[in-house]
Amino acid sequence: MDVLATTPRLRKTRRALPTLLLVLTMLGAAGCTIGPSTMTRDRFDYTAAVAESWKSQMLLNLVKLRYSDTPVFLDVGQIVSGYTVQSTFTAAGNVFNTSGTVPGVPNSSIGLGAQGQFTDRPTITYAPLMGERFARSLMTPVPPAAILSLIQAGYPIDLTLRLTVHTLNGIQNRFGGGARRRPADPDFYELLARLRRIQNSGAIGMRVQRVGPEVATVLTLRQKVEPSVEADILIVRQLLGLEPQGGEFRVVYGAVAANDKELAMLTRSILDILVDMGSFITVPETHVQEKRVAPSDEPEVGPGGSIPPLVRIQSGAEKPGDAFVAVPYRNHWYWIDDRDLPSKGLFSFLMFLFTLVETGDKGAPPVVTIPAG
Repeated sequence: MDVLATTPRLRKTRRALPTLLLVLTMLGAAGCTIGPSTMTRDRFDYTAAVAESWKSQMLLNLVKLRYSDTPVFLDVGQIVSGYTVQSTFTAAGNVFNTSGTVPGVPNSSIGLGAQGQFTDRPTITYAPLMGERFARSLMTPVPPAAILSLIQAGYPIDLTLRLTVHTLNGIQNRFGGGARRRPADPDFYELLARLRRIQNSGAIGMRVQRVGPEVATVLTLRQKVEPSVEADILIVRQLLGLEPQGGEFRVVYGAVAANDKELAMLTRSILDILVDMGSFITVPETHVQEKRVAPSDEPEVGPGGSIPPLVRIQSGAEKPGDAFVAVPYRNHWYWIDDRDLPSKGLFSFLMFLFTLVETGDKGAPPVVTIPAG
């Protein structure tokens, strides 16, 4: 009688070995195909990370400008992430040994070992915004044509003009930046309220026409409208000093219009916009008392009552639990509440404005390179 062949324990061990070897082979092969399986995860993870860092950088610079600190912008130039996967499997067995503890009685043993290592080493390249690029991106006024394009696209005209212009045909907007701090002219908020009603009626628009070698942007006011909208258009013309019956007005950059057929916009640069938005930040009272930062302005009053701030940025000693974006600065936290839709929308709109002032060579876009395999 073949003791080795009839021992149940030995028969199970013999049957298990081919299965074990197959499993080890499959596991070893799987380590070489991680690239395609990680593409979706990597793409969205890096997109989310870049977006969150951009938001945090923008808010931090708003806070720094509020404290008269120097803003610093870093562009993400390139992301290189390399994966390394190493795996080791070992198997050892003794299945034909009959000289075990009890002579003549077969025994068997099997040993398994596995070791794995996963390494992810991302390399991120940053390009500081400085020199000519700083001047072009932050100090170039937003073109009037770009502002009209935003209004044509449906962005609220009152918020857009509050954010992007200093004056409209000499009517002055509020500005909250340091020594240049000033309130808005009494007519400014009335002008915005009437322009918003005209925009909601669809009676305001723009078109681009060529005048000789130049391309001119023209603001249009529709003639046939409802009586209430017609009254708003008439008062807007009066406030801006425009031709009473005119329906088209050329839009130019400047503080003063050449005639009653022109609308002169003295627009802000991105740096102006950041300084003004930073003035709405609620800062700790102790910092104001210690002369570290200027106090916040009182809300201005328009035709409909108190004018709400463009953005609400709060501060506190503890990190907020539900924030759209939050950054630490001077042992305090500053944040926009995730439930504050107007502030979230305006903050996102501000970041979008950066693309409107880029002129000339913008350089290569960010590159994400992920060797994986």
